[in-house]
Amino acid sequence: MTREPQRFTILLIPEHVEDRGGASVEDSAVRSAVVEATGETGASGYPRYVGHGIVADIDPRTRTVEALLVDGSELDYGLTVRVIS
Repeated sequence: MTREPQRFTILLIPEHVEDRGGASVEDSAVRSAVVEATGETGASGYPRYVGHGIVADIDPRTRTVEALLVDGSELDYGLTVRVIS
């Protein structure tokens, strides 16, 4: 039996950043958060992770974010989310 990860680091990155001038993805993020498993399943059917104002339903196998709230609101247009660990 495979255990699901208990935490992930999530980055919010501007979509329009084409050339980061050698900066890493982490350095280009406008916000980052470590989210931890709640033990609940979100409305998307995937495990729910929470931390630092972010609520995310994440597929632990593919690290795809299936649902996301930032400070209680949906993600602003022009931002993308990336799971890095």
